Amino acid sequence: MGILDMLTSVMAARAAKDLDPAAIPTVLSEVLGSGSEGGLSAIVAKLQQGGFGDQVESWIGTGSNLPISAQQLQDVLGNAAVRQLATRFGIPVDQLSTVLAQVLPGAVDQASPNGTLPHTA
Repeated sequence: MGILDMLTSVMAARAAKDLDPAAIPTVLSEVLGSGSEGGLSAIVAKLQQGGFGDQVESWIGTGSNLPISAQQLQDVLGNAAVRQLATRFGIPVDQLSTVLAQVLPGAVDQASPNGTLPHTA
């Protein structure tokens, strides 16, 4: 790991520490323009449509959570959504995807404690 990688990792860890994981799904649903289908269901649908159904199912299920990379999240969410989230959280754009990759699986997992999405999600 190079010095730049170490610095990026430290900065992302600090940013992740400042984020409330429970807020991630709400903010993501706002940025994704989920409309009446909003909330966690919109995020799950977006990720499943992007080819990450296995990861999402592991987050919702009762087993261990499969990882998703920062680049995979950015590809699915799109650059505009990532920029909006970065602005909202006050995190540099290049760090936000890393932070999301760290926090989103746990946030979805916590929102589905019984292995299913709540009907109001």
